[in-house]
Amino acid sequence: MHPTLSGDLADFDAILDRAREMAGTYLHELPQRPAAANLPVGLSLRTSLPARGLGAHAALQRFEQDWLPLMSGSPGPRYFGFVVGGATPAALAADWLVSSYDQNAQRNGDTGAAAIEAQAVDLLRQLLHWPQHWTGLCVTGATMANYVGMALARQWYGKQHGRDVAVDGVWGLPPMTVFAGASHSSTSKALSMAGIGHGQLHALPLLPGREALDVAALERALVAHGGAPCTVVASAGTVNTVDFDDLAAIAALKARHPFWLHVDAAFGGIAAASDKYRGLLEGIEVADSVTVDAHKWLNVPYDCALTYTAHLPLQLEVFQNRSAYLPAPLAVEDNYLHLAPENSRRFRALPLWMTLLAYGREGHAELVERNCASAQRLGELLGGDPLFRLVAPVRLNVVCFTLANGDAAGLQRLHKALHEDGTAYLSPSTLDGRPMLRAALCNWRTTDADVEQTYAALKRLATAG
Repeated sequence: MHPTLSGDLADFDAILDRAREMAGTYLHELPQRPAAANLPVGLSLRTSLPARGLGAHAALQRFEQDWLPLMSGSPGPRYFGFVVGGATPAALAADWLVSSYDQNAQRNGDTGAAAIEAQAVDLLRQLLHWPQHWTGLCVTGATMANYVGMALARQWYGKQHGRDVAVDGVWGLPPMTVFAGASHSSTSKALSMAGIGHGQLHALPLLPGREALDVAALERALVAHGGAPCTVVASAGTVNTVDFDDLAAIAALKARHPFWLHVDAAFGGIAAASDKYRGLLEGIEVADSVTVDAHKWLNVPYDCALTYTAHLPLQLEVFQNRSAYLPAPLAVEDNYLHLAPENSRRFRALPLWMTLLAYGREGHAELVERNCASAQRLGELLGGDPLFRLVAPVRLNVVCFTLANGDAAGLQRLHKALHEDGTAYLSPSTLDGRPMLRAALCNWRTTDADVEQTYAALKRLATAG
């Protein structure tokens, strides 16, 4: 064994203790750390590979000195950019164990990791009151979850034309039309990856002043499509304003038109953990495939999302992996080697499993409702201040606003100033072509005190600017 590696083996406990100390310090300091790092200009993308190796202690020290100051405060209570959750204590502890146990989450007969994943899939299904006949699996994020959904839609579409796309490919098939409203950009990416082509994505009109699909426009498009099979992608929580398509109305159209219904619930699906907000997802039970993220509102560490489907046999047709040294491609719910894009799979279900058991129905419902209440509070503060103007209703846990005077350059300066100030982080976006800032509240640590602190910083910086 190389002497540096041998030395680290002998010092393994001390190395892990040092990593635990670094992590603990970071986590304890999160409320005081800048919400986002201020990166220097010209950050180096190269470094020299040492001949002998530094050893784990020196490598940890190098990271702590050179890179730790450049880490985002995204697990913290005032990181409201994009849609980023933190990591609950149970989920974080489990994630440490995932790396320690280093399991390949497959049903190979040598590990129980796949069975735990099946339990985690079922626990989340119970939390969200989703159909028990759905099967699911963990993937890296919404992009891969949407990709699985589109790959299944592609296989279904081929069968409507008498073709097995998994065997014969898409060549010779008519293009698969995909209808959507304000779909997430990962849908377009998934269509490209699946060989369907993002040019087949047809954006339909939205309801006035909303990001929700106009279902009447969808029905007109389906009628004009002449009864030919197609795919509909519905949104359960748009990224900008967390708006919801009318899933029940879309589901009702399936009785009259042949389409695969994929619901992108990456963001808003977790709202179903709360009795108060579950009605937003009424009709989702009719979906053919569904995307939901765990590393957003469930506060599981990156990366973890899930795809659910009502069509396990189709999934096996698409993702089966036949080889003499691999288990048979049986259509069983935990046979992930034959149901997922990856062969080698991180045991990412363990943090999901552990956080669901640790906090249960009540804990997750409280998290959803507390974040929504805090978003309402931030909306009230901003909406009641003459400096600011809300640009969309606070429907759930996202607050979208701009400067009341409509100064786009001033809004950009405010965003930059808040980033540099470090009190909170918000991401910029546009709505109807106009710039805005958006705060997405989905962290388990966030309280009304964090909202008050964020509002105070925005007011102070807007006044100073």
